[in-house]
Amino acid sequence: MSITAETKAQIMKDFAIKEGDTGSPEVQIAILSSRIATLTEHFKTHKKDNHGRRGLLKMVALRRKLLDYVRGKDEARYQDLIKRLGLRR
Repeated sequence: MSITAETKAQIMKDFAIKEGDTGSPEVQIAILSSRIATLTEHFKTHKKDNHGRRGLLKMVALRRKLLDYVRGKDEARYQDLIKRLGLRR
Protein backbone atom coordinates (compact mmCIF):
# COMPACT_ATOMS: atom_id res chain seq x y z
CA MET A 1 0.00 0.00 0.00
CA SER A 2 2.94 2.38 0.34
CA ILE A 3 5.22 3.76 -2.33
CA THR A 4 8.77 2.45 -2.74
CA ALA A 5 11.87 4.42 -1.84
CA GLU A 6 12.85 4.60 -5.52
CA THR A 7 9.44 6.03 -6.46
CA LYS A 8 9.65 8.58 -3.66
CA ALA A 9 13.18 9.61 -4.68
CA GLN A 10 12.04 10.05 -8.30
CA ILE A 11 9.08 12.19 -7.20
CA MET A 12 11.39 14.35 -5.07
CA LYS A 13 13.74 14.80 -8.02
CA ASP A 14 10.90 15.71 -10.41
CA PHE A 15 9.15 18.22 -8.13
CA ALA A 16 12.10 19.69 -6.19
CA ILE A 17 12.50 23.45 -6.39
CA LYS A 18 16.26 23.25 -5.82
CA GLU A 19 18.80 20.46 -5.36
CA GLY A 20 18.20 18.35 -2.23
CA ASP A 21 14.69 19.72 -1.73
CA THR A 22 12.59 17.22 0.22
CA GLY A 23 10.16 19.36 2.19
CA SER A 24 8.73 21.98 -0.13
CA PRO A 25 4.95 21.96 -0.50
CA GLU A 26 5.28 20.82 -4.12
CA VAL A 27 7.24 17.72 -3.12
CA GLN A 28 4.89 16.95 -0.23
CA ILE A 29 1.82 17.28 -2.46
CA ALA A 30 3.35 15.07 -5.16
CA ILE A 31 4.21 12.33 -2.63
CA LEU A 32 0.73 12.52 -1.11
CA SER A 33 -0.82 12.29 -4.58
CA SER A 34 1.18 9.15 -5.31
CA ARG A 35 0.12 7.57 -2.01
CA ILE A 36 -3.52 8.56 -2.61
CA ALA A 37 -3.45 6.96 -6.07
CA THR A 38 -1.97 3.76 -4.62
CA LEU A 39 -4.61 3.59 -1.89
CA THR A 40 -7.40 4.30 -4.36
CA GLU A 41 -6.35 1.20 -6.33
CA HIS A 42 -6.22 -0.78 -3.07
CA PHE A 43 -9.82 0.13 -2.26
CA LYS A 44 -11.07 -1.16 -5.59
CA THR A 45 -10.35 -4.70 -4.37
CA HIS A 46 -10.70 -4.18 -0.60
CA LYS A 47 -14.01 -2.40 -0.32
CA LYS A 48 -14.48 -3.03 3.41
CA ASP A 49 -11.13 -1.65 4.55
CA ASN A 50 -12.58 1.25 6.52
CA HIS A 51 -9.51 1.79 8.70
CA GLY A 52 -7.40 2.36 5.60
CA ARG A 53 -10.09 4.59 4.12
CA ARG A 54 -9.81 6.87 7.16
CA GLY A 55 -6.10 7.27 6.46
CA LEU A 56 -6.87 8.03 2.83
CA LEU A 57 -9.32 10.77 3.82
CA LYS A 58 -6.71 12.30 6.14
CA MET A 59 -4.18 12.33 3.30
CA VAL A 60 -6.68 13.97 0.95
CA ALA A 61 -7.41 16.65 3.57
CA LEU A 62 -3.69 17.29 4.12
CA ARG A 63 -3.09 17.58 0.38
CA ARG A 64 -6.00 20.04 0.12
CA LYS A 65 -4.49 22.17 2.91
CA LEU A 66 -1.07 22.18 1.25
CA LEU A 67 -2.63 23.09 -2.11
CA ASP A 68 -4.51 25.96 -0.46
CA TYR A 69 -1.22 27.14 1.09
CA VAL A 70 0.56 27.14 -2.28
CA ARG A 71 -2.40 28.90 -3.88
CA GLY A 72 -2.27 31.64 -1.24
CA LYS A 73 1.48 32.14 -1.73
CA ASP A 74 1.68 32.05 -5.53
CA GLU A 75 -1.22 31.38 -7.92
CA ALA A 76 1.09 30.57 -10.85
CA ARG A 77 2.93 27.89 -8.83
CA TYR A 78 -0.44 26.42 -7.84
CA GLN A 79 -1.73 26.29 -11.42
CA ASP A 80 1.52 24.72 -12.64
CA LEU A 81 1.45 22.13 -9.86
CA ILE A 82 -2.12 20.95 -10.40
CA LYS A 83 -1.47 20.80 -14.14
CA ARG A 84 1.68 18.67 -13.62
CA LEU A 85 -0.13 16.34 -11.21
CA GLY A 86 -3.28 16.15 -13.28
CA LEU A 87 -5.55 17.20 -10.41
CA ARG A 88 -8.99 18.62 -11.09
CA ARG A 89 -9.90 22.10 -9.82
